[in-house]
Amino acid sequence: MTLNEIVTAVTEFTREHEIWALPIIFFLAFGESLAFLSLLLPATVILLGLGALIGESGLAFWPIWLAATLGAFFGDWLSYWFGFHYKDNVRKMWPISRKPQMIDRGQQFFDRWGIWSVFFGRFFGPFRAVVPLVAGICKMPQRYFQAANIASAMIWAFGILAPGAFGIRWLEQWMG
Repeated sequence: MTLNEIVTAVTEFTREHEIWALPIIFFLAFGESLAFLSLLLPATVILLGLGALIGESGLAFWPIWLAATLGAFFGDWLSYWFGFHYKDNVRKMWPISRKPQMIDRGQQFFDRWGIWSVFFGRFFGPFRAVVPLVAGICKMPQRYFQAANIASAMIWAFGILAPGAFGIRWLEQWMG
């Protein structure tokens, strides 16, 4: 199955079963933020597609935004927890074990930017998956981690969903 077919299948399923929109978006944002699952799940592209679905179907934006925010928040929190509890042993866990250099790059980013790496890492695909893990490995105080985590999750969720949700409505109004 190609990426385009996956996006189409999830979007069409959600269009036909709107009741499932919130759990699907929560799961996709969670998976996109969880260190292990994000390497396997093309959630960003699917979420962009679902943002467009929001715009054309009239689904309420804010509950969907909240579902994406919470999914991203809990995905990063679980990644942090894995890093905090398993430390460098996460390098041996699949699929991280296939690309251990990701941890090294995440560590360099974390060393350079500290708490800001948690915030900004969410917006850079390669770092989104590993910075929370590295923050846990480095025993970043949880209150600092969670402050950056929730702030970035809120902005990220808005940024990934709003263009489709509001862009289509704006274009319809503008085009007449």
